[in-house]
Amino acid sequence: MEERNKYSFGSSFAFGTPKLLPSAPSTSAKPAIRMAAGAKDALSTVTDVSSTEKRAQTFVCIPTAQPKLESQWRDMEWTEEQKTSLMKTISSYRPICHEVTQARVLLLGPVGSGKSSFVSSVQSVFNGRVTNRAMVGSSLTSFTKKLQSFHIHCQKGEDPTGLVLCDIVGLGGGEMTGLTLYDILSVIKGHVPEGHKFSPDQPVRSETVGYVKKPSLKDKIHCVAFVVDGSKILTYPKGLSTTFQQLREHISELGVHQVALLTHVDQICPETAKDVTKVYESRIIRDMMSKAGALLGMSTSYIVPVKNYSSELDLDASTDVLLLSAVDHILQYAELYFQDNTPQHTGPKIV
Repeated sequence: MEERNKYSFGSSFAFGTPKLLPSAPSTSAKPAIRMAAGAKDALSTVTDVSSTEKRAQTFVCIPTAQPKLESQWRDMEWTEEQKTSLMKTISSYRPICHEVTQARVLLLGPVGSGKSSFVSSVQSVFNGRVTNRAMVGSSLTSFTKKLQSFHIHCQKGEDPTGLVLCDIVGLGGGEMTGLTLYDILSVIKGHVPEGHKFSPDQPVRSETVGYVKKPSLKDKIHCVAFVVDGSKILTYPKGLSTTFQQLREHISELGVHQVALLTHVDQICPETAKDVTKVYESRIIRDMMSKAGALLGMSTSYIVPVKNYSSELDLDASTDVLLLSAVDHILQYAELYFQDNTPQHTGPKIV
């Protein structure tokens, strides 16, 4: 079997028939969330939780130390061989659908959750040294203001991988830097041009410069990865859970699969901070995974822990394995999207 088929599942998860929203609001249209019956005003601009979030982000709640588990609650190999194998698998990945050559994955999460750091960390692994390709801001303000697509490259001189990580402004970044629900859905549906700067008082519409009126499959988002900070799970505002779950409902209606990354796991578990291979032996991290699942409204089987590179200058093989495993996890669900959207030819070919 070819390496690219490694991501082909035996069966796909069914979201039902997608109910697509209109391509763009009219000039006089109100924020897109009002298209959903009973939706809260707080979600018309998904940054309404920002004031509470800013207060919550001024401290980190670290649970009392707990004894580690006797064995890993997920199987993981922490060897150089495993790192090499994952890099080979990811480097050789190409979507099963021949209309596209790369899977576009949207990173979506609160300000300071580690979206941009994840992009830089993944690219660092393939570069063989720590680099900051996606610029990172403070924990209270979102450095990313526009739609940016990062093509993950292999070693210098080699072709890019089949993965594109798309970064946008963080949720809860303040009234003047946030996203409307319509903006998020427009990105997923492929209408938003690369480099578009988001503004809550100017939602994406058909008159937007560069607006893609008839996006092809390669323009769309093929998987959404929610990113949440493990050290802030207990202090996120209550309204954020509603925001996440309503976002997930709308995204699911578009037939796009979703996963989640739990970042900063080294900040919530002292043992993992010393040795990242202890991540799946940590009772604290396992409990935080469950809390992240409740926050997002998804099973923990969709969630993977991540440690991004931040102050380090050198790569660590175990950290690389954890990052590459997260990418591998994402690509599996991106591939499901292509399976769901690739025409199936069951009859004889007509000449």
